[in-house]
Amino acid sequence: MIKRMTIMLAVMAVLFGVLYGFQTFKNMMIRKAIGAMANPPQTVSAVTAATAPWRSTLSSVGSLRAVNGADLALQASGIVQRIQFSSGDEVAEGQPLLQLVATDDVAKLDSLQATAENYAIVLKRDEEQIKFNAVSRATLDSDRANLKNARSLVEQQKAIVEQKALKAPFAGRLGIRAVDIGQFLSAGSTIVTLQSLDPIYVDFYLPQQALASISIGQDVTATVDAFPGERFNGRVSAINAKVDSANRNIQVRATIANSPARLLPGMFARAEIDIGKVEDIVTVPLTAIVSNPYGDLVYVVDNLHDGQGAARQMFVKTRPAKGDRVAVTDGIKPGESVVIAGQIKLRNGSPVRIDNSHVPLAEAAPTVVDH
Repeated sequence: MIKRMTIMLAVMAVLFGVLYGFQTFKNMMIRKAIGAMANPPQTVSAVTAATAPWRSTLSSVGSLRAVNGADLALQASGIVQRIQFSSGDEVAEGQPLLQLVATDDVAKLDSLQATAENYAIVLKRDEEQIKFNAVSRATLDSDRANLKNARSLVEQQKAIVEQKALKAPFAGRLGIRAVDIGQFLSAGSTIVTLQSLDPIYVDFYLPQQALASISIGQDVTATVDAFPGERFNGRVSAINAKVDSANRNIQVRATIANSPARLLPGMFARAEIDIGKVEDIVTVPLTAIVSNPYGDLVYVVDNLHDGQGAARQMFVKTRPAKGDRVAVTDGIKPGESVVIAGQIKLRNGSPVRIDNSHVPLAEAAPTVVDH
């Protein structure tokens, strides 16, 4: 009985030993296989960080506005008798544009002028007769009052007649005519728009924090969707005297040369103001920056040899981008290789292979070229 128990225990010990050895051998082989599995290099694009002249800017969006612009109308009602302009004309200040029928008003003006001339003759005669005491001083005073009143009525009627005629209040370009000959025109109805287009204003808003950085005369660059790739240069001409209490923004106005008059009032515009001094700062393409809740980071390629290396995460501090490039004030040194495409596949320490065969050009002031 004891012998059987001993044999059984020996068999069980051998069996457990075999099982333990097999498990140990299996784990060892798994670790060896995992260790032998090299992480394949990820293909990315990269550039060498370099310093470049950089000037910070403030950016905003706004609208174009004419230096002088108005929808022209008349104070008086009447029938359109004569139109003296065509849609789109360039007109000078004071140029006649439209005339309403004013026959009755002109006739009344002639009557009042005749009355005033008669009072002038009476006054002159009485001034001669008073030298011989032929008329009283009271009669002379009454003559003078009558003449003054008649002349005032003439000036009043002249103003009424002038209200029947429309003249250009300033030089500029007319819009599309909105009336026709023979049409009855109510007082205040728009006849045509007149816009002075050269120069032209661009109005935009900046946060109140920017007040310390802006001043009259600063350079401004504006772009509009109508002319992609073109930049229109101007200067800050006015800063509003108060901050909008609703959004804490300050209105800024820049004046831009507009000859020929390609920019029109009402256009949407993007404006940039140059601030500060020109500095030499490390710049990289904007695509190099990876944003996450903890801050902006880039991937730097270390131990670069024969186009291969290891990726390393690096948190950076940047300034507002200009075009396709961004200035990095901390985190990158000149000469380091920075990944600009393919970062989504990387983590800290990932092996990488650099392929720059399809890298787009990154410019601080990109332009659009039509083919």
